[in-house]
Amino acid sequence: MPRKKTVSTPWESHMGDVPMHLDYFKGSMFEAVEKIAEKYPDNIAFDFMGRSTTYSQLVSEVHTVAKSLKTIGVRENDRVTIAMPNCPQAIYMFYAVNLIGGVANMIHPLSAEKEIEFYLNESKSVTAITLDQFYAKFESIRQNTSVVNIIIASVKDELSQSIKAGYMLTEGRKIQKIPSDAPIIRWKEFIKLSKYCFYNYRVKREPDDAAVILYSGGTTGATKGIVLTNYNFNALGAQVIAANGMFRPGDKMLAAMPLFHGFGLGVCIHTMLSQGGRCILVPRFTAKSYAKLITKYRCNFIAGVPTLYEALLRLPSMDNADLSCLKGVFSGGDSLSVELKKKLDKFLYDHKSVIQVREGYGTTETVTACCLTPSHMFKEGSIGLPFPDTYIKIVKPGTDKELPYGEEGEILLAGPTVMKEYMNHPEETAQTLRKHSDGLTWVYTGDLGIMDNEGFIYFRGRAKRMIISSGYNVYPSQIENILDANEKVQMSCVIGVPDAYKMQKVKAFVKLAAGVPANEETRKDLMAYCRKNIAKYAMPYDIEFRADMPKTLVGKVAYRQLEEEELEKLKNKE
Repeated sequence: MPRKKTVSTPWESHMGDVPMHLDYFKGSMFEAVEKIAEKYPDNIAFDFMGRSTTYSQLVSEVHTVAKSLKTIGVRENDRVTIAMPNCPQAIYMFYAVNLIGGVANMIHPLSAEKEIEFYLNESKSVTAITLDQFYAKFESIRQNTSVVNIIIASVKDELSQSIKAGYMLTEGRKIQKIPSDAPIIRWKEFIKLSKYCFYNYRVKREPDDAAVILYSGGTTGATKGIVLTNYNFNALGAQVIAANGMFRPGDKMLAAMPLFHGFGLGVCIHTMLSQGGRCILVPRFTAKSYAKLITKYRCNFIAGVPTLYEALLRLPSMDNADLSCLKGVFSGGDSLSVELKKKLDKFLYDHKSVIQVREGYGTTETVTACCLTPSHMFKEGSIGLPFPDTYIKIVKPGTDKELPYGEEGEILLAGPTVMKEYMNHPEETAQTLRKHSDGLTWVYTGDLGIMDNEGFIYFRGRAKRMIISSGYNVYPSQIENILDANEKVQMSCVIGVPDAYKMQKVKAFVKLAAGVPANEETRKDLMAYCRKNIAKYAMPYDIEFRADMPKTLVGKVAYRQLEEEELEKLKNKE
């Protein structure tokens, strides 16, 4: 029996207080935050390394940054690249770009030089902001882009006096000094430029206007910019709160997931700030800092990837922690194994928490999560129910033929958070976004799953080739393209190897070009080349040289065979 389309119904039947349809704010993302700031001006919007910022201060700072952007010439629809960790300047810049009608191009600050160059050119960014420690990477590729201004911020500028001294003696000392004549605008100077903006800097935006670009591999694994709208983000905020009836304004969310990730930006930051929550900003994540902040601030909500929770369970500092403050613990970004869920639930129970971890599912094409386990009802192995107004169906892969309950097929998504397009990729946009006879536009996720007769979804795997390492999506084909471009390499193949902490780590197999010796020096050269071209989180931990690669019947590299060989090696070690 095929699944009926109105899949918001399960939330009504399983959670009596969740409305089937929600009203979504039609203004911009910043207007949503401004509106909540009028209601709770003195509430704390976020905390950063011991310093708190109220909603009224947040709105005031955003207006100042917006004026400065206007002064340096940023106009409506211009793209501004934000390569920042979770820190105040990143929040101000994100909403200021939105206020002046620009588009925020969100990228990982640890990206390799060549990746940064690609992101700047792909988005045609006119301005970029990053931290002082990443200045050298931007400067080395700047001449290959059309970026006019680079704004350099520093973590120390947002610290309280007591913490600043300690920071400068430890972390601050490691940061290479930027030449005084460097062609940049330092954050403090940038802020002063606001006084030269004498005219209206506020731009009216429509709900469907482009607002944010996030990056993902799309359905083919090649990096693409996913264009998302104000409406997408505001709808997500309303859905997350509707699916979490225990939320109250002032509740604290530990914002450790990064800003360039849909989960971090959409759930940990914008949902909280548009609904009156309080973000505890975590600039550099370690399991230790995460654990410390949960207990210090008595957080009500935490979100993370399975690797984060795996690390949390092992920390001695959590032995006597009181977690009775928790109202919601969410896991996403990768499948949560049944075993890890059991361990985590027991850990929560042993530390005075009355809740269990709730698994979710989503794609960057829908900002982030669009499916979540209800707070009071759990089915083993399930990723939960679709959010209100979100529709999910399981079809025969690549078609619109809906499958009966319990039958595995491709997961399709529709609803108010569906992206606008893949930037500069109309053909792939048309492949991924398809309008059906029901009038809805469906996202073909390339993921496989099952739906049961109560509307619960079960994730079964990825139809597209992808490695998930510490919650980050790593696309083997991208790394292979980089390796194959090196003159010492004839052919490469990249796979994910199971890892107790990262879930998967990246390994490369290389067939060297004729005459290149398969020795340690060659390996070191290739690793150095990778570090320059590949982001830290996607770096191969090992490069293995092969005289030849195993092939499939049609002559492609048999990567599955290499995966099986690695699994066999791991079993023999055990």
